[in-house]
Amino acid sequence: MTKSTNGYKTAHINPKKGFRIHLLVFLLVTPIIWLVWYVTDRTYPWPLWSTPAWAIGVLFHYLGVYVFRQSANK
Repeated sequence: MTKSTNGYKTAHINPKKGFRIHLLVFLLVTPIIWLVWYVTDRTYPWPLWSTPAWAIGVLFHYLGVYVFRQSANK
C-alpha cells in the first residue's frame, strides 16, 4: 500500500516485518562478527560487547512491536 503526500510516495510501514528483518540481520551478522574475531586476533573477545548489546536491542524491538503495541490498542 502506498500513500501519496505532496507528490511523494511512501511505503506502508509494517512493524512486524521490520522486527523480522531486524532479527534476521542479527542472526546472520552475529556469526560473521565472531568469525572475524576468531580469524584475526583472539586475545580479547570484543564481540562479547556487541552481541549482547545488539540482542538487547532486538529484545526491545520485539517488546515494542508485540507486547506494548497490543496493550496500547486495548
